[in-house]
Amino acid sequence: MEYQWYPGHMTKTVRELKEQMKLIDLVIEIADARIPMSGRNPDLDSLAANKVRLLILGKKDLADEAVTNEWLAYFREQGLNPIAVDLRRNADLKMLNSVIRESCKAKIERDIRRGIMNRPIRALVAGIPNVGKSTFINSFSGSSSLKTGNKPGVTKGRQWIRLKNGVELMDTPGLLWPKFEDPGVGEKIALIGSIPDAIMNTEELSLALIRRLDADYPELLSERYGGDLPEDPAKALEQIAKFRGCLKKGGEADTEKAASLILDDFRHGRIGRITLERP
Repeated sequence: MEYQWYPGHMTKTVRELKEQMKLIDLVIEIADARIPMSGRNPDLDSLAANKVRLLILGKKDLADEAVTNEWLAYFREQGLNPIAVDLRRNADLKMLNSVIRESCKAKIERDIRRGIMNRPIRALVAGIPNVGKSTFINSFSGSSSLKTGNKPGVTKGRQWIRLKNGVELMDTPGLLWPKFEDPGVGEKIALIGSIPDAIMNTEELSLALIRRLDADYPELLSERYGGDLPEDPAKALEQIAKFRGCLKKGGEADTEKAASLILDDFRHGRIGRITLERP
């Protein structure tokens, strides 16, 4: 299956970001902890060249904790400043404030030497669609100023949000890149819901998920869907449909309904804590 999605507003956003980047002190990149590498836009490296960077692995409560720790170690070795968070935990949000200020310590000290006091830290919040950028800003700011939704494309334009702690955040629409050279990258991005299901073949996408879970988390798959499943993903999907009562008239398995169900179960952590790639 072809995995591509690059609507026109993304091209416009990239152009605007190039113009705005001179105003930015810090680039906060939000990535989904379930796909920490595939879910990072490679174009951000050139857009944010010479800027202080902070990498946040969000939705850590949905990801395999042991694998998340492997990724944090990997990114530290690459010279990045990574942190994994659950945006529903106040402790994680409080920690972020000190991490942001520590990341910009050199900038703050430089301002003081120049006699510039209390100039806010201007941070760009970036990432692919549906990784929780607006949720992060709302949680971090303690308000609900930004519209959020569990689907890609909710944020359409950039917005500045001024916080009380001397930080200004710029929210941006989720950005993909024009072509996924590796189809496996596109598949993983689609699985977490960063490409609209409406343009996907959800049955094919659910079969890809079953293959991945059967290889890496077979016990979670069995526990959620009633025991051992056939090795053939298509037959496994049929069995899941019957187990969950997804039936058409005459008792035939409704695999389309079951496909949506298993994708939703994965995205909301009902199958278990799962990461789709390792360092």
